Amino acid sequence: MGKMLHHHELLVIFIFLLFINHSEQLQTSQVQTLLRIQQLLNFPVVLSSWNNNTDFCNTEANSSSTVICYEGSITQLHIIGNKGMPLLPRNFSLDSFVTTLVKLPDLKVLALVSLGLWGTLPGKIVRLSSLEIFNVTSNFLYGSIPQELSSLTSLQTLILDDNMFAGQLPDWLGSLPVLTVLSLKKNSFNGSLPSALSNLENLRVLALSHNHFYGAVPDFERLTNLQVLDLEDNAFGPQFPRLGNKLVTLVLSKNRFRSGIPAEVSSYYQLQWLDLSINTFVGRFPASLLSLPSITYLSIAGNKFTGMLFENLSCSSELEFVDFSSNLLTGSLPSCLLTDSKERVVLYARNCLATGKQSQHPFSFCRNEALAVGIPPHHKNQKEASKIVLFLAIIGGLVGGIALLGLAYLMVRRVNARRETKVKKPPTRLIAENASAGYTSKILSDARYISQTMKMGELGLPAYRTFSLEELEEATNNFDTSAFMGEGSHGQMYRGRLKDGSIVAVRCLKMKKSHSTQNFMHHIELILKLRHRHLVSALGHCFECYLDDSSVSRIFFVFEYVPNGTLRSWISEGHSQHSLTWTQRISAAIGVAKGIQFLHTGIVPGVYSNNLKITDILLDQNLVAKISCYNLPLLAENMVKFGHGSLPSGSKDPIVNARVTHEAKNDVYDFGVMLLEIILGRKVKSGSEVDILKDRLQGCIAADDVARRNMVDPAVHKACLDQSLKTMMEICVRCLLKDPSDRPSLEDVLWNLQFAAQVQDAWHSDFQSNEGSPVSASHSRRLTFH
Repeated sequence: MGKMLHHHELLVIFIFLLFINHSEQLQTSQVQTLLRIQQLLNFPVVLSSWNNNTDFCNTEANSSSTVICYEGSITQLHIIGNKGMPLLPRNFSLDSFVTTLVKLPDLKVLALVSLGLWGTLPGKIVRLSSLEIFNVTSNFLYGSIPQELSSLTSLQTLILDDNMFAGQLPDWLGSLPVLTVLSLKKNSFNGSLPSALSNLENLRVLALSHNHFYGAVPDFERLTNLQVLDLEDNAFGPQFPRLGNKLVTLVLSKNRFRSGIPAEVSSYYQLQWLDLSINTFVGRFPASLLSLPSITYLSIAGNKFTGMLFENLSCSSELEFVDFSSNLLTGSLPSCLLTDSKERVVLYARNCLATGKQSQHPFSFCRNEALAVGIPPHHKNQKEASKIVLFLAIIGGLVGGIALLGLAYLMVRRVNARRETKVKKPPTRLIAENASAGYTSKILSDARYISQTMKMGELGLPAYRTFSLEELEEATNNFDTSAFMGEGSHGQMYRGRLKDGSIVAVRCLKMKKSHSTQNFMHHIELILKLRHRHLVSALGHCFECYLDDSSVSRIFFVFEYVPNGTLRSWISEGHSQHSLTWTQRISAAIGVAKGIQFLHTGIVPGVYSNNLKITDILLDQNLVAKISCYNLPLLAENMVKFGHGSLPSGSKDPIVNARVTHEAKNDVYDFGVMLLEIILGRKVKSGSEVDILKDRLQGCIAADDVARRNMVDPAVHKACLDQSLKTMMEICVRCLLKDPSDRPSLEDVLWNLQFAAQVQDAWHSDFQSNEGSPVSASHSRRLTFH
């Protein structure tokens, strides 16, 4: 009996050991996968604790890395790097990385945030067929969303924020059956939204802010579970979207909405956050929004809302922030908003409210501006007049009433006749000012790039506005010769000082053909959006018109003033006393490339064939490079070209796409010529000289570092790391290839420029600390252009 028990115990122990061995074998394979992931990510600091002895499934989770297991298999993997983490090395392959990831087949949650991942997302990611949450925020992924994701039927959350994804959203997104969160913020998506998104019945969050979408918003009324809709900083419009009434957050700011607020918004009883700022909304502001039971944040700033506010209006007790600024509101501020509370912020400047605070306009301003956008402000007066006439008719009888109406009719005729006479013969100056002022609200509201990388706070620029001719004459001392800065194909340029003391550059364009201000407005709408850290940005404009037909004779553009001269003056031979360092030259090149990229993809339609020269690049007080002379669509000689040439990328017409691609590669070639001067430190005078120097650079790339240093500008050749110099030469040569299709894309150019900067900075830092060069053998593999 004892022997039988002993054998039984041995059998149990044997089976248990087999089970342990099997578990350890399975765990070992997954451990090796995780360690391979650590290696492919270039051993980031956030994974420094990972090694062969790490018990991943039982390690306490932290904010940087989390591994969660179920029944011996990894089901969740979270790796969170530091914000702004640089790109991974040039030998990094996203395809290899994903190939490794799919060796964790039971993954349900995958978060890879701020890790410097770059490349196009491979479709093989769908081999993680159980994936429910996929988050790759803050990396450098580009291209389109792979269609293979449509087969992830369990996908509930898709977050691609803060990358470089581009193109139109595919229709198949609407076929993901259980998708609840779709967040694509801060990318370069464009086009209109597919109507198929309205099929996502389970969708709770749709965040598309800071992209380049345009057109009408699909009917989302069927999305009864939608709680968050964030469309900020696009070009949606003109109609207010049709939505369900369960919204908690609605952000439509910085778009092109031009309608009024529909009545049903006042029944969004769960709404907590409503931001309609910087659009062209018109009509009466529904004061009932203030009393929505859950509302905490309400902003309608920068629109054309009219209507009268009253002191006795009620407000929600939850309300913490209200912004009425820059509208056409009259009356008195509700007393419920005037309570002294440190927890509530109320902004209401630039209206016509009966208060001496926060800079109010006179009542007449709101009345005139309302007329300018087609809103008659005097309906109330008409009703009161009708009551008076009715009262007099009752007292005086039918005859007296008819006489009064007849008298009123004659008076109206006379007033209208006087108005027509005034319109027919205005002075030139009056026409110019009124033509500009009539479009102020429209222009301001269409400036959807007032935020994020182009927002006014970061750029340090005031909002785009119209100027009167008197302002510009005063700023330039009547366009005195002492203010004259030069003249070229883009008009005459004057230096001026505005009343607030700011220095500006005023460009004067003479129109060869007679066009009304209305003909120019869609061009103005594009120009005002050309605001970027690496563009000399427009601050406003002014029309001057002919007396006879009110057509435009001259247009004045007011630009920011950039004080430090051209890029050429900081790198050419003979200016070594203030020559840019090698690091500063790479930084300037990156700035120019980003500026060109914004011209191509940052607005719709893009601006191509800019005929850029190094003398068009200016440096500001911080030596930040700014493109000063891009293809302004309003130049007289470009009016016809702009109407047909500057077409949005992503068009369905293959001929249009081919043309846009070709024009984009023209700018890449011009950029290559600039790189040539940056590297050599001297002027390049002709196309034939460009070809000769390009061939010499090509020879240097294949030679040794001595040959490369002998060719680079002597002012910097001792301070530049050979790896950085060689990368810059490679970029330059490829940009100058004869066949446009062989030239790299701007995304490829930027990646290589950033790599050149990173290895240079790393070498410089380690050189100073006497630790030698950090450039490992892994960096020696070259990234070829696609």
